[in-house]
Amino acid sequence: MARTAVFFHAHPDDEALLTAGTMAMLAAEGHRVILVVATAGERGLADLPHGDRLAEARTAELYESAAALGVARVVLLGYGDSGLGEGTGESDDRPENSFIDADIEEAAQRLAAVLKEESADLLTIYDPAGGYGHPDHVQVYRVGQRAAEIAGTPILLEATVNRDPLLRGLRLAQRFYRFPPEFDVRSFERAYSPGEVITHRINVRRFAKVKRASMAAHASQATGGDTDRTLAVMLRIPGPLYRLIFGTEWYVRRDLPPGTRRTHPFDDLPPQTG
Repeated sequence: MARTAVFFHAHPDDEALLTAGTMAMLAAEGHRVILVVATAGERGLADLPHGDRLAEARTAELYESAAALGVARVVLLGYGDSGLGEGTGESDDRPENSFIDADIEEAAQRLAAVLKEESADLLTIYDPAGGYGHPDHVQVYRVGQRAAEIAGTPILLEATVNRDPLLRGLRLAQRFYRFPPEFDVRSFERAYSPGEVITHRINVRRFAKVKRASMAAHASQATGGDTDRTLAVMLRIPGPLYRLIFGTEWYVRRDLPPGTRRTHPFDDLPPQTG
């Protein structure tokens, strides 16, 4: 039976990195996939200056990515990109309508309206750390958690990465490759989620080409600065290795007991009636 899944992200390109394979898989299975994005990413690092031009470019890239994934509907909530201060801290010169300054209840009601309109069976957010700690990602967790409660959405999944193999792989890669300055391997010691709390390991290797196309759609995020951007490095990884690295997507479902292992987002969802 067809279900509806809503994927909530902070900026254009976030969907490509964390959930694109799951989105493509669900769309291919005939489910309705909705992508909700809090901001237009107008303060991200790119060759274009911050502001309207970058927002327009990244919004166009978002729709291109969504089309590649089979997304049925894209919703932009219209909050301002909060940007980043030193490290992953809050920026002091963020816009007045920045997402991190939004009233959580008001933002949650806006997202809940989409969930109710779509009769959503599932909502994805981020883990409490916001993945790697971007303030807008932490706000996605707060707003999304409350929205699911308001709308009564049955399944709430936290999109994350298994920190354990990630750290092992990054430390190994560091011996042979010099990462861009923005990419601090040590920051991943506190980022994302340890394997012991992950409940869902979704095999998306069949959709690796689609996931790669989603990443490639965000061309503005492969440029900017004096060195290679992380996304550009990812897109140069050979196909077989790419499928190995990006062929699993991880989620945490807090209402399941520790040690639960699921392989599909809709596992444990009661059967539809009527």
